[in-house]
Amino acid sequence: MNRLQNRTALVTGAGSGLGRDIARLFAAEGCRVVATDQHEAPLTELVAQVTSEGKEMMYITGNVVHQEDVDRMVAAAIGWTGRLDILVNNAGIMDAFDPVGDLTDTMWEKVMSVNVTGPMRLMRKAVNAMLTSGGGSIVNVASIGGLRGGRAGAAYTSSKHALIGLTMSTGYMYAKQGIRCNAIAAGAMSTSIMEGFDFSKLSPLVQERIMAPAATNPRSSDPVEVARLALFLASDEASFVNGATIVADGGWIAY
Repeated sequence: MNRLQNRTALVTGAGSGLGRDIARLFAAEGCRVVATDQHEAPLTELVAQVTSEGKEMMYITGNVVHQEDVDRMVAAAIGWTGRLDILVNNAGIMDAFDPVGDLTDTMWEKVMSVNVTGPMRLMRKAVNAMLTSGGGSIVNVASIGGLRGGRAGAAYTSSKHALIGLTMSTGYMYAKQGIRCNAIAAGAMSTSIMEGFDFSKLSPLVQERIMAPAATNPRSSDPVEVARLALFLASDEASFVNGATIVADGGWIAY
């Protein structure tokens, strides 16, 4: 317990799913957590639950796509505790499983802005804050789609490959300044990311090339199983893990 005592973390996409479990787990380990999401209602519920347990958490709403919101998120953490030690880039969206021949500019730009540009902007702000306080840890939630080509559409797959590349570059560049940056290549999780998606509308090509191989997935995870890996990477227990992408998929990538 208390593996993150006296540290301040910013967790994006904390209103539901994996982000919510990461925020709760970090707080339980003594961390002062700034939970962010676009929607206020789930954040107020989360903060009420966590603070009722005697742990420290605040929230701020915003969209990682907008630079002004990114600035407010980081400023909120520093204004609250005077420092930022941990950043978890969890906010992300799926595409519509479109292969490149069917991909629209609108879908490409939407997915890349949330899954790559947003995390980059947060990392840019966070790194400079961490440099003033002697270091920190960044955890990027990627996907096994960032290691394999056939786990999603062209936009999502490209975005997660890019996020892994950004993770490696950041880990390398700031290693001597006490900042570690790692990624989690997550498999399928029981979250709401695909809520409301109509799989019956997928083309025969996508059904054959993406959905059929998905049947080899051993199982979906409870998000808390992946949150435990985020906790490890954020903590001093992972002090020699940097620039790495750790797979958490129940063995799906081995098929």
